[in-house]
Amino acid sequence: MQFDIQSSFEPTGDQPNAITALSQGIRDGLKNQVLLGVTGSGKTFTIANVIKELQMPTLIISHNKTLAGQLFQEFRDFFPQNAVSYFVSYYDYYQPEAYMPATDTYIEKEAEINEAIDKLRLQSTSNILSRKDVIVIASVSCIYNIGSPSEYQKFRHHMKVGDVVDWKQLAVRLTGLLYERSEFDFKRGTFRLRGNHMDIHIPYEDFAVRIEEELGKIKRILKIDTLTGKRIEGTHDEQDMVIYPAKLYLTDPEVIKPAEKRIREDLAKEYEGLKKRGKLMEGERLLRKVNYDLEMLKEVGYVNGIENYSSYFDGRKPGDPPYSLLDYFKLAYGDDFLVCIDESHMTVPQIRGMYNGDRSRKKTLIDYGFRLNSALDNRPLQFDEFYKMPPHLVYISATPDEWETGQSDGHVVEQLIRPTGIIDPQIEVRPSTTEIPDLIKELEIQAKRGEKTLVTTLTKKTAEDLTEYLENKDIRAAYLHSDIHTLERSDVLDNLRKGEFDVLIGINLLREGLDLPEVTLVAILDADKEGFLRSRTSLIQSMGRASRNVDGRVILYADKITDSMKAAMDEISRRREYQKKYNKEHNIDPKTIFKPIREKIVDTPEESDMAHDKLQRDFKLTGLDTIDPSAMTAVDSKKLIKKLEREMKKYADEMDFEAAIMIRNKVRKLKDLG
Repeated sequence: MQFDIQSSFEPTGDQPNAITALSQGIRDGLKNQVLLGVTGSGKTFTIANVIKELQMPTLIISHNKTLAGQLFQEFRDFFPQNAVSYFVSYYDYYQPEAYMPATDTYIEKEAEINEAIDKLRLQSTSNILSRKDVIVIASVSCIYNIGSPSEYQKFRHHMKVGDVVDWKQLAVRLTGLLYERSEFDFKRGTFRLRGNHMDIHIPYEDFAVRIEEELGKIKRILKIDTLTGKRIEGTHDEQDMVIYPAKLYLTDPEVIKPAEKRIREDLAKEYEGLKKRGKLMEGERLLRKVNYDLEMLKEVGYVNGIENYSSYFDGRKPGDPPYSLLDYFKLAYGDDFLVCIDESHMTVPQIRGMYNGDRSRKKTLIDYGFRLNSALDNRPLQFDEFYKMPPHLVYISATPDEWETGQSDGHVVEQLIRPTGIIDPQIEVRPSTTEIPDLIKELEIQAKRGEKTLVTTLTKKTAEDLTEYLENKDIRAAYLHSDIHTLERSDVLDNLRKGEFDVLIGINLLREGLDLPEVTLVAILDADKEGFLRSRTSLIQSMGRASRNVDGRVILYADKITDSMKAAMDEISRRREYQKKYNKEHNIDPKTIFKPIREKIVDTPEESDMAHDKLQRDFKLTGLDTIDPSAMTAVDSKKLIKKLEREMKKYADEMDFEAAIMIRNKVRKLKDLG
């Protein structure tokens, strides 16, 4: 199927030139290009049009899971008929295996993950291996080891109408693909036999497949509703179907024996090594752990933490790069795919740092006998390994770093025009010695006009004290800090837009993705204190938050002009001149963005936890809060668990993972009581 954008918008401003330049650069074989797009210029829409123009499978990497979720939703809206997938880590469901020697605390890997996320991960890999019209939105977790794509592809099962079918053989085959037979609890990754048909609950889809048999052959293949078992309306019979494995990690029975031999050889060496160093307890621990894992592998072909032995099954040598999502793209498309790095000034450094952080955690596990040295080969890609793989890279940022621009060798495509015609804000520098009295005067004027202000400080203490001080001056202010729950953070921002307060104060609240058209002033305190929060990049990003309103302006409080300040102001000035000239030439009258305010996530009483109250509200709607779990029968408990699990899936589908986690925890307690 071809990539086809469904949108009422047409490229405008700099977008047509950006689309043409990026597309041509990729056709010319360029490895690196930069899309320098100001806040609000429609960078996502530009990339969507590049994908459509090139008809090229694409991986888009974001440094932030929330932003990745937003991108997934946007691209899914742009390409509703195409395979837009979402590949991220397990969110808060995932706890990596770790050991803390100081407190002798071993933390086991969290194996229970959100089903919706697991489905989307599996959907990504199966889409890549079966389709050409694929867009995957991923977090940086896409550089982690997920097993060999050729092994994963080898295990798929293809069936078509007219094939001879034997239910016993098919059941054995599905079991080999890590599906489970379950006649009563029909859930993801299970199958059941009913007379002349078998139902398979595909783990990476929202539907199940029914295989109907007649005279020993497949008569029909159809999609059914997983709950009712009825055919899904509007679907047609399938002529053939490919069933992919229920998990990313599988082991070929033929590989297990030679792999086991190598594992036992390494176990003997490392066990003796620990004993020689006087680590008898660690040696015994390693012996028990590995022997248990090997027994599980022989019995069921899978064990929790199997990825730590992946180098043995993949045939990789110590130090060889792991197989990541990029290897799936390579296997499926060769050199005919695109990788876009969103907010590259943040994402590229994150990719660089993943390897060392992972290695440090694994090294501790190895030193204390929890893992073999081979666990080090279950790792993220090093940056050089990552960089070699994509045939084409587009770095997307309003403030690309020198590394990206240097790699692009001058192929920097600028997108400085906003569809609304709004130009970058005016900038004024005022003395920091009188910043608080001056700021208060400005805030009073802003409040009388009904306009909103963002204030950024350097420390948490300053932000807290300033908020309290302003409130004592009868200025309605709120403080947004890192400890605030994600759900509550979103509601605080909405409350600013609704006029419940006038000033929002924080340290790094002016981050990418913040969209507040009511804000007309951004005040940056201590702007001359060089550092990460007052670098050229941070200043430009912060000042860009005032570019959603035609009256947007920025005040920098500083006693001197630092190099970072000068560079940031020069860049904003350059953009303003370009934007004003464009507006004049095209007779554009800038208009403030009017963005509808979504309904509040939760209606919460003051000083309550918003995520908890959201959950309690929904419990009241379903009557679940009136049930005493300790007074329930086993049947009632099972029904309640199923109901809660449906609620959990609903929240996960809405990207509301905090509420989903709370439900997951309640489900666990119910299961423990049972």
